[in-house]
Amino acid sequence: MTYRIAVAGATGYAGGELLRLLLAHPAFEVGALTAKTNAGTAMGEHHQHLSPLWDRLIVDTTVENLLGHDVVALGLPHGASGEIAAALELAAPETILIDLGADHRLESAQAWEKFYGSEHQGTWTYGMPELLLDQTATKKQRDLLPGAKRIAVPGCNVTAVTLALAPGIAAGLLEPTDLTAVLANGVSGAGKALKTHLLASEIMGAASPYAVGGVHRHIPEIMQNLEKCGQGQISISFTPTMVPMSRGILATCTAKLTPQAKTADPASIRAAWEQVYAAEEFVNLLPVGQWPNTAATLGANTAQIQIAVDENAGRLVAICAVDNLVKGTAGAAIQSLNLALGLPEATGLTTLGVAP
Repeated sequence: MTYRIAVAGATGYAGGELLRLLLAHPAFEVGALTAKTNAGTAMGEHHQHLSPLWDRLIVDTTVENLLGHDVVALGLPHGASGEIAAALELAAPETILIDLGADHRLESAQAWEKFYGSEHQGTWTYGMPELLLDQTATKKQRDLLPGAKRIAVPGCNVTAVTLALAPGIAAGLLEPTDLTAVLANGVSGAGKALKTHLLASEIMGAASPYAVGGVHRHIPEIMQNLEKCGQGQISISFTPTMVPMSRGILATCTAKLTPQAKTADPASIRAAWEQVYAAEEFVNLLPVGQWPNTAATLGANTAQIQIAVDENAGRLVAICAVDNLVKGTAGAAIQSLNLALGLPEATGLTTLGVAP
């Protein structure tokens, strides 16, 4: 069976990456391509690499243009998905809606209003199949995705930090209120809007932190995910840093070891990550001594993870590399849609990067 999918926000980075993956997917046919300011232009003006779609006309992002599809993907900025999603739910309740933006990720309306400053638009089924839902490391979010009609794709930074730390939290090896994460982020994570700090003249040869001091909008989502591991309240210091690469995230996370973990040998601590990710096709725990590299995940729906115990500091170091546009966004969307539609989870996805 072939599913016809419309992509709203098709000229942006997330929309373009989703289209790249959809063009190689055997079960999807690309339908309407929509945008706001770019309506009336040809796709080739925005995504030169998507040659099969060069001549396709971008139409306005309206309910009317998105109707008549099996799936509608919303690749819109935060705050822009809620209104059109609500209208689509009324007009076409059987259509599967998947939001690549932030509007439907958070369960707490209070957290949404605090970090995003607008009205909460509701909570959809969360699109991170590997997310742990208890301390046993057996129940995961993928169990909730088959048949889902409303799916919220995780934030890219959230994916990297969650996958890095969740096994240790669930196993009771890490103090959940003493977590830190410092991330090196590619520029595409900031979107495609023309802004001075995103110009090549500003980015090249420079690294700069942003959203410092607990204000980044992905923080409540990280806390929401890690609290599902069953070890109580989460507290994390999260600092992203923009670096001169077009895409990719390298998340360096540390956590204080619990008393039981301080007396354990490193192999038994590593076993917690091995147990959680042994059967996961898209999460790779690297061999001991080998460290994640963003180039190795470029273009792939893969998260690479490595851990180490810093005995002197009494902390664990967990590092995760992902492509923010693939495993961090569009790949997660495809992975979740596959599960929702009853397709093999890996359909249309690759685990192979394009390094160097």
